[in-house]
Amino acid sequence: MIKLGRAARVAAVVFAFAPMATLAHAAETTTQPAAVSSAAPSTSLAAPTVPSTTFAAATANARAAAVPHAGFVQPVPAPLRLTLPVFAQSAAPRPAAPVALVDLVASFVVQPGELDQESDCLAKAVYFEARGESLEGQLAVAKVVLNRTMSGLYPTSICGVVTQPAQFSFVRHGELPRADESSEPWRKAVAIADVARKNLAHSVGSNVMWYHADYVSPSWSRLHAQVARIGAHIFYG
Repeated sequence: MIKLGRAARVAAVVFAFAPMATLAHAAETTTQPAAVSSAAPSTSLAAPTVPSTTFAAATANARAAAVPHAGFVQPVPAPLRLTLPVFAQSAAPRPAAPVALVDLVASFVVQPGELDQESDCLAKAVYFEARGESLEGQLAVAKVVLNRTMSGLYPTSICGVVTQPAQFSFVRHGELPRADESSEPWRKAVAIADVARKNLAHSVGSNVMWYHADYVSPSWSRLHAQVARIGAHIFYG
């Protein structure tokens, strides 16, 4: 015979007098001991019921928080393009083609009252010394006069060189004769004087300061080197 303790005897008495529903519930409970013992208390760990839409929104928010700038497509930056100033590469200017002496003289127009004293003296030297010569011969005579003004051996002004005693045969007592200013030879002489003073055409060098007609042979010609013969004149430097 099994002896029961005090607690067991009380339980047996309660069992004996318990209603049948209670006994049934107890029987149900005792058939699932593992479920009762392993489940966590519902009051502390049971997860609350969350609507599916709320859960989806929370998930999206969590992902957005984990990934910076989530929720929109970040534009891909365009490649950096460095724009440099473009400088036009202009071709070096070509030197202007020299104008022929004949064209310079042909296009020259004598303006009344615009001929200054120096140009008048130079034009008269060309007119009286070389008006029968070619344009190149006339220009060489004008260059001799200009070269003398810069040599330091003769007067520094054109009129001073032309009127210097015993230098130009057409000068009488320091005075220049009058030219036919309405003639074509005078217009050409003025044009040659202008070309020479502006150095618009090539002629004899700057060292050329003497010349004479080819039908004479002055003694001084033996003291200088002959550099050119143009028309009826021989030039020395």
